[in-house]
Amino acid sequence: MNMSLFKWRRLGVEALLFVMALVVIIPFFMILVNSFKDVTEAARFKLTLPASLNFDNFAAVFADGKIWRGYMNSALISVGALIVTNLFASLASFSIQRNGTRLTTFLYYFFIVGLVMPVSLIPTIKLMMGLGIHNTYQGMIVYYASVLLPFTIFLMTGYLKTIPRELDESGIIDGCGPLRLFFKIMLPLMQPVMVTASLLTIISVWNDFMGPFYLLTDGSKWTVTVSVYNYVGKYSSDWNLIFADILVVILPILILYFLLQEYIVEGMTAGAIKG
Repeated sequence: MNMSLFKWRRLGVEALLFVMALVVIIPFFMILVNSFKDVTEAARFKLTLPASLNFDNFAAVFADGKIWRGYMNSALISVGALIVTNLFASLASFSIQRNGTRLTTFLYYFFIVGLVMPVSLIPTIKLMMGLGIHNTYQGMIVYYASVLLPFTIFLMTGYLKTIPRELDESGIIDGCGPLRLFFKIMLPLMQPVMVTASLLTIISVWNDFMGPFYLLTDGSKWTVTVSVYNYVGKYSSDWNLIFADILVVILPILILYFLLQEYIVEGMTAGAIKG
């Protein structure tokens, strides 16, 4: 009886996971097949295979040059946000985890609140305009760093719990100050979680549409994700080009994710057992 119940539960879990997989696979399959269709076929939004492979859609997407500019903008903002986020998050996590004072504990929970606080765009725009960084690459880097810092600090603080404090004591005995201790000893040991945080930062920044769309008024600074908006008009939309553009946008990040997904899992679960 117990084995039978276990079997049915397992089948139920597998069925649920299969449905959840379809929720992800079906939209991607729709993008894939419709990116090779002509404008009439793509406008029907069907999952059927194209009557003939139309590679002209991709040629048209790359022809105007905006996609290349979008790639450069996305790369610049992603790398900038990655450097700023990892640097300040690692320093904050080191101080929070190693000190353990009331102040650092308060700061930790203060950052954790940022995980559930939604981003309000209008006050953000007002603040950026007041600071003179609205519609700038620097402003976008600071914006993404502030949004991603809470989760990155949460991730790195959990990972630092797995690093023995005896290493800190050995470094202090050898004459290391706080900064030297961090950069010479701690930072190299944090490489797995740094890789995880870097991947999550790049994925988050690369896939974001709302941030650059509202915070960058200059179209030449738009990221590659916003390039989809170029094919949407008031009265009509070139859905074949939209699907082709979406595929071109998400393909690099999908390849990066599948190649390095083991590092994401390792960094996410590193602090789950000890401490």
